[in-house]
Amino acid sequence: MGLKMINTEKLLEKLTYVPAVSGCEENLYSVLNELLSEYGKIEMDSMNNIFCTFGSGLHFLLDAHVDEIGFAVTSVSENGFLKLAPSGGIDKRLLPGSEVDVWGKEHFRGIITAVPPHLQKNEKQVHDISDVAVDIGMDFDEALKNIPLGSRVTFKRHFDLLLNNCISSNCLDNKAGAAALILAADKLKKLPVKITLMFSAQEEVGTRGAKSGLFGKNVDEAICVDVSFAMTPDCKKEECGEIGKGAMIGISPILNRDFSKGLINTAEKNKINYQIEVMSGKTGTNADVIALSESGVKTALISIPLKYMHTPVEIVKTEDIESVADLMVSYIKERAGVKNA
Repeated sequence: MGLKMINTEKLLEKLTYVPAVSGCEENLYSVLNELLSEYGKIEMDSMNNIFCTFGSGLHFLLDAHVDEIGFAVTSVSENGFLKLAPSGGIDKRLLPGSEVDVWGKEHFRGIITAVPPHLQKNEKQVHDISDVAVDIGMDFDEALKNIPLGSRVTFKRHFDLLLNNCISSNCLDNKAGAAALILAADKLKKLPVKITLMFSAQEEVGTRGAKSGLFGKNVDEAICVDVSFAMTPDCKKEECGEIGKGAMIGISPILNRDFSKGLINTAEKNKINYQIEVMSGKTGTNADVIALSESGVKTALISIPLKYMHTPVEIVKTEDIESVADLMVSYIKERAGVKNA
């Protein structure tokens, strides 16, 4: 399926279907090659960063990490239960009773153990991931045969359409950002600029892919696309954006001030929905390390508002993803001197 034949919803569904726990981002290579090979050569480096580069001129890097949080199997208990270690920021409160996918020699379904309330003498809390295990319905010998140690585990993959163009899935952080880059690609291919799309690896375990991904690329400007907090009743309004209100343009000491202002001006000029996200220091995204690459790179951050981050039921709105793509395209058109941006 070519990019021209795919809409935001279908694109997200295609991206979220593929498991990509940190360190396993190569799983996405074939999907990205299918979507983007008509624009440029698809390459993957030793860190599992995946690149698509096309055009010539002023060089823009557009980055979105594609790894997701998950687990690795550390051992198999004598009764066949799988013990886990975290990969990325796992919220331990959510674990008991959660449905998971186990990616061993084959794909298996599992349930994270939970003590029935009837049998609890005191309210049991998960203090460490070692307190839980995964039940896959196998005995010790069968589990050891089918689930090699180090196999990755993810929350159950799902893709649910909600009302008002909202989508819920377990790994929209940051497949939503990757979707924004892909949506922008088709509108950027004919501009007199050089574009590098970087689908970066291992962000959830320390922005590792982005630390090395720019070396030798000679980038002039970089836009990092990630997700950020969307307002829900249990959050402070001043710390969140709003779902459905458009791209979140970052303001931070580590981000280029003129670049951020330029994005705001572009959004206003082109009537693109946007909101401001102010951060007092580091952004907690790849932008923190991209800005320090080589001799320093002029960097901006645009985020997609997302509800319930790092849970199995993250929610985004398709219009917000599209506003991020539109903002990047309009800004780059202006920088390239193309009229009617």
